[in-house]
Amino acid sequence: MEKKKRYSDEELEEFRAIINEKLKLARRDYETMMETITNEDSNDVDDTSPTYKALEEGSTSQTKEELMRSAARQQKFIQGLEAALMRIENKTYGIDRITGELIPKERLRVVPHATLSVESKMQQKR
Repeated sequence: MEKKKRYSDEELEEFRAIINEKLKLARRDYETMMETITNEDSNDVDDTSPTYKALEEGSTSQTKEELMRSAARQQKFIQGLEAALMRIENKTYGIDRITGELIPKERLRVVPHATLSVESKMQQKR
């Protein structure tokens, strides 16, 4: 039996649905992080309590830094998902970029933006 070179259109549609769902959630989370960072929906007492603000300043900036890192990771995740949608369009989705073999469906269901099988990823780390 010859090995499959690509996923069928039906399989690609299944992955497209998974990716679109993850993308929707990822964008929502990213927007929430950005709102928090920019304090758009804040009715904070920043300007009315300078001493309290000074005490909290350290923890606030740390949290903001963590949020910025999370937002950057989230943005990278969104870009990865968008790139995966492009690969579905081009019918190259799910193909390991090192070996050219199909990445197992189980992996793609968990990490839909994967471009490497677990084996390739492990080899790359060595």
